Amino acid sequence: MRTTDNRKKDKMSVQNLNLAYGDYPALKNISLDIGENEVLSLIGPSGCGKSTFIRVLNRMNDLIEECHITGTVLLDDEDIYADNDATTLR
Repeated sequence: MRTTDNRKKDKMSVQNLNLAYGDYPALKNISLDIGENEVLSLIGPSGCGKSTFIRVLNRMNDLIEECHITGTVLLDDEDIYADNDATTLR
């Protein structure tokens, strides 16, 4: 979370995010703050986790049984995985 007074408040904050498909770790210890109206680019080679990370932010992995997520994803300081309906959240 940003603390500098001259910056905008974070719209999203990802802290210590880990995602595994069964025993395969796909994302490891991701932390990122995204400010309101910021533009974010994810650049990397095929298979490095770009789409998986976006799926986490959109809660698109909810129906994948072997998908295990730990860490915190906040939208407007509210945990998107804490008893929120995914459809309403989107």
